[in-house]
Amino acid sequence: MTLFIDGDALPNLLKNILIRSIKRLDLNTIVISNKKISIGDSKNVTYKIVRQGIDEADNLIVDLLTKGDIVITSDIPLADRVVQKKAYAIDHRGILYDEENIKSYLAMRNLMQEIRQSGEKTKGPAPFSKKDIHNFATTFNNLLAKKIQK
Repeated sequence: MTLFIDGDALPNLLKNILIRSIKRLDLNTIVISNKKISIGDSKNVTYKIVRQGIDEADNLIVDLLTKGDIVITSDIPLADRVVQKKAYAIDHRGILYDEENIKSYLAMRNLMQEIRQSGEKTKGPAPFSKKDIHNFATTFNNLLAKKIQK
């Protein structure tokens, strides 16, 4: 199992949670972004920087992904592609995307994008909170526990 991190929008507040789990569980991890970022030092973390461009990081993640891998991303279209490859996608607020829910999240995202493109003003996401950090940590740790028991 490999952990992939879509690094371009990763909140700094999640980095400690991730690096502790990576070290504790000896998780092979690949951080993919279009600029240099760091989640911390570990022999298990590889950094890959892609060229600037729409979906460059997403495309590399999907190309490298295999069934059962885990992807951390806030990008719903990427999460949809991850689920289609029978892997797991978790967003920064702790939502675990799966075959049951990804299409409704994608439809809502597309609807909101259409509304914004029509000129309508919409509220963005709520500020990242301690509750989001807790939800992410709980979802991530539960998934890791489930994967390790297999």
